[in-house]
Amino acid sequence: MSTSRNRPMQHIDRKSLYTSLEARVKYLHSFLDFGVSDIEALKSGSKYIQALIPAVVNIVYKKLLQYDITARAFTTRSTAFEGPMDDTPDEDSPQILHRKMFLRAYLKKLCSDPAQMEFWEYLDKVGMMHTGIGRTHPLHIEYIHIGAGLAVIQDVLTEAILSHPRLHIQRKIAIVKALGKVIWIQNDLFTKWYVHDGEEFTDGMDFGEIEKEGWLHGKKVLNEQDAISEGSDDTATACPASGQKGKDGPTAGVCPFTGISSDMKNLKVQDDKPKVEVTATGQQ
Repeated sequence: MSTSRNRPMQHIDRKSLYTSLEARVKYLHSFLDFGVSDIEALKSGSKYIQALIPAVVNIVYKKLLQYDITARAFTTRSTAFEGPMDDTPDEDSPQILHRKMFLRAYLKKLCSDPAQMEFWEYLDKVGMMHTGIGRTHPLHIEYIHIGAGLAVIQDVLTEAILSHPRLHIQRKIAIVKALGKVIWIQNDLFTKWYVHDGEEFTDGMDFGEIEKEGWLHGKKVLNEQDAISEGSDDTATACPASGQKGKDGPTAGVCPFTGISSDMKNLKVQDDKPKVEVTATGQQ
């Protein structure tokens, strides 16, 4: 008999899901079985995830600039706008370099402490700001592009973690599962600002003073300087070598994802999914 049948049915107050972020996150944690083991997996795997950030950012922006409907967001601030674009941005455009910096800082935030409510409050704010709320220059990105972008991030991280040459398979599974849960909760915290579910409870709600991008409760939660340093092509910044000789020849402490970041310069986004290859060895 399924063990779930032996558990008492939990009551979930529907109104609280739409009026209390804490109640919504608590419900999602319970439904997805997100708990201590997931938090431990994320903490232990954070150095591997952070080493991937420069590569993930470059892949995401190559994708966004591959299609006119997503690229126009960097010139018109709205993917719903059908008018002509003033300029065609590329990866060296000032606005693209600026947005890459924020994406690097955001991905680093995902490696922080999900045991704190502030972690989820910030993810909720990210969702809100993509609908045009709380910005001096309103940004509205239609949800189809949000979902696709999150899928690309999850795809690249999953393949790279599972391809790690030295991590034990159980540890890989734990990191991938925990990351997947966080990304899907982030997906929900985007979706809640787009759909009309529960609007009978939220109509007329006062969101109070909305802080500028990168800030929460009067504190700066995204460190652009860290993001700039992590965007360097020098992967030793994110994953320094230990100087120890590996049994197969390469330095044992070299970041196992070095090949990913160094290959980004020449990456061409084609119809087929670009392969993420791990080319060096690393320690657990």
